[in-house]
Amino acid sequence: MATDPVLITGCSTGIGRATAERLARNGLNVYATARRVESIEDLQAAGCKTLALDVTDEASMQAAVSAVEGADGSILALVNNAGYSQSGAVETIAMDDLRRQFETNVFGLVRMCQLVLPGMRREGRGRIVNISSMGGRLVFPGGGAYHGTKFAVEAISDALRFEVRGFGVHVSIIEPGLIKTSFGETAQESVPQQDGPYGKFNVAVAKATAGAYTGAMAKLGAGPEAVAKVVEKAITARRPRTRYPVTASARLALANHALLPDRGWDAFVGTQFPRP
Repeated sequence: MATDPVLITGCSTGIGRATAERLARNGLNVYATARRVESIEDLQAAGCKTLALDVTDEASMQAAVSAVEGADGSILALVNNAGYSQSGAVETIAMDDLRRQFETNVFGLVRMCQLVLPGMRREGRGRIVNISSMGGRLVFPGGGAYHGTKFAVEAISDALRFEVRGFGVHVSIIEPGLIKTSFGETAQESVPQQDGPYGKFNVAVAKATAGAYTGAMAKLGAGPEAVAKVVEKAITARRPRTRYPVTASARLALANHALLPDRGWDAFVGTQFPRP
């Protein structure tokens, strides 16, 4: 297992970077990737091999997979981490922004799976770890676009798990809650700033997003290293779990959501977000 190539997408910051560092430190053959390879050059000192990889570009994805397979053989562990959050009321999100959200969070993930699976099937083994979110099973107001992508990741992963298990390939979903990275800042900055019927609502969404990473809720979160530890389990466990919630915030939110009917959940989030 130690010499099997492990390819991780989105390693420039946060979860991807922490995962690459942890796996390399523990002796795995890690290929860390990012759109701008210069942003991850320092990971070479941690024992990683680095490659440029843009999950919205077909040629880039094919080139990265071919480079790994040419150097070390079939990719036997894929960690689909690349992604970001587009926030704001659904009616206010530009369609180009919505398409970009799905292109990065969903279509790139699917295409990476398609590219590595032939090698995994030839070897009769492999691990695919898809980074979802607690937001793949519940929705907060102002997060329709992002949650839509993570719901898609959950559904696709569930179908894929059944389809590839007979070839010796395991598929696991990681569902982080609040993780203290630059993710929150990116989500806050993505909220459309405009007047109109959703103006105050979008401002409140941006404020609530920022507050979650700095206020009392932050105590229920964790650093990206917590996710990296769970990713390692999913890759190395003899019989990995299908889903791994990460952080107290994820476990609490998922438990509450499971107990509440839809209107009850609406009422709960209504205490956190103003209704437009």
